[in-house]
Amino acid sequence: MKDLLKNAREKKELKTREVAQLLGIDQALVSKFESGSRKPTKDQLAKLATLLEIDYETLLIAWLKEKILYEIGTDEIALKALHVAEEHIKYNLSFNQKKLSNTLQELLNEIDTLKKILDQKRSNDSFKITQALELEYTFESNRIEGNTLTLRETDLVINEGLTVSGKSMREHLEAINHQEAIGYIKQLTERGFSFNERELLTIHNLILRGIIPEDAGRYRRVQVMIKGSNHMPPQPYLVPKEMEDYFLWYETQKSKLHPVILAAEMHERLVNIHPFIDGNGRTSRLVMNLILLQHGYVIANIKGDYETRMSYYQALEIAQTEKNKEDFLVFIAKTEKESLERYLSIIS
Repeated sequence: MKDLLKNAREKKELKTREVAQLLGIDQALVSKFESGSRKPTKDQLAKLATLLEIDYETLLIAWLKEKILYEIGTDEIALKALHVAEEHIKYNLSFNQKKLSNTLQELLNEIDTLKKILDQKRSNDSFKITQALELEYTFESNRIEGNTLTLRETDLVINEGLTVSGKSMREHLEAINHQEAIGYIKQLTERGFSFNERELLTIHNLILRGIIPEDAGRYRRVQVMIKGSNHMPPQPYLVPKEMEDYFLWYETQKSKLHPVILAAEMHERLVNIHPFIDGNGRTSRLVMNLILLQHGYVIANIKGDYETRMSYYQALEIAQTEKNKEDFLVFIAKTEKESLERYLSIIS
């Protein structure tokens, strides 16, 4: 593992001091990681994988191998113990792995069929179509949160730079900020950036910029309650650790789950933590759509009408209070399927 870390750092032309600063640890600790005299924690490992652009699973395997060898040694008894442990791990994996429901699997199959058709028709896409659909996404995502700008008014604010009489400054800023945040996640997709904490905080900063500037791009420092929900988000002092676990989960699952499931999970898990004082819903939906775009899917645009909004909130509530995510995963999959069908109907 030590060679893996050092080679990756040198490839990125980073000094140990720079790595230490970015990780928030002592420079000597980075040197010890690279010499093999000290092992990073699992959280530090995830951060190193993101920073140095190393496949997390590859790095984790190397880390675990060294940890196992250090703990049990290399004699014959150690080998026998490994075989016993292997059988135990296999049993636990088979017991814990949950298969997707038939409904969800059928939806994913239909989505992937639509995506194949979309991949063949990419040349029919145009800037105007994309712009119109992104405008709709901004309108609907803000409408879910209570913004009263109509689609036409949202267009006037964003594309014409006009002020709509009778609408608050916050509503104007929500439209402008959300559209800029869409542009940002598209840039991340085009440049091939991996999703990490820095990108999340930047997205949130864009959402709340000029609205609540002191909390834009920062985790909350007070306890919050979600209006109309029985779910109680974690206390503020727990948020940083919850977010570390959030990104650790992402790194371990991003290559294993279907992209639509991964995107839905990242949305639900972020809302569950509710790490920000405001803007959690918009930010969570942007994270979901960043992941979908990175995998070649289209923006899943959840509508802001009463019926759809209530279905969305109810599915989230069940996921958070009953620990049953089926309804929410199905809801997101249906939304993506509908978004793909609409997209194809426009460009065909």
